[in-house]
Amino acid sequence: MSIAYAGFTITRVPMLTDNYAWFVAHDGATAFIDPADAEAAIFAVDREGSKLDYVLLTHHHDDHIAGARALAARFDAKIVGNAADASRLPPLDIALKDNETVDFGGARLKMITTPGHTTGHVTYLFGDEIAAVGDTLFSLGCGRMFEGTAEAFHTSLHRIATLSPDTMLLCGHEYTLSNARFARSVDPDNEALMARANEVERLRAEGQATLPVRLADELLTNPFLRAQTPEEFARLRTAKDNF
Repeated sequence: MSIAYAGFTITRVPMLTDNYAWFVAHDGATAFIDPADAEAAIFAVDREGSKLDYVLLTHHHDDHIAGARALAARFDAKIVGNAADASRLPPLDIALKDNETVDFGGARLKMITTPGHTTGHVTYLFGDEIAAVGDTLFSLGCGRMFEGTAEAFHTSLHRIATLSPDTMLLCGHEYTLSNARFARSVDPDNEALMARANEVERLRAEGQATLPVRLADELLTNPFLRAQTPEEFARLRTAKDNF
């Protein structure tokens, strides 16, 4: 499925059981985000025009990087990732630090650090319109806190929350239905959340995806984005882990 958004073309690429990788194009530039499966990624790029400039990695987990080397080799693309986490990633052609950028078809492609799910997790910002958030943020939820601290994770979510509300979020997994059940249990009087949960139930019943999603909608409905303090975030994360 491809959508046009703010001059970019975004293609959702299902992988494995519930992963989403993403193919983004803008004015001749192309990037593939988190290829778990090289064969599926290569097929998607071939279908979209057989050109690839960048392979972007959000974090080191195998279900986000396993296909990176083969995909990059097939299209002579550059692998991009967090310089601080390079030892856990495939060999990087471009190792970025926080807030560093590369050109993307005349638009800015910026990497920001968003630790929490892992200590080396990053988010990629395409201009002011798109954020590839990997497993830092899901619709109505967030990633498990495998590494790091609640303080760091809360800060990462705050960085995303302060982006333009019109930012389109490219998340790494189709977890929205289960996230909706938890979100409603901790925020039962939220009418916007109720409406989103009903929409999600309908979409999944019809076999449709719930992503991508606008940040504005998540700010109204996602309990982790709405947590005001690291302590509140930590309580929510523990509750979700045991839900």
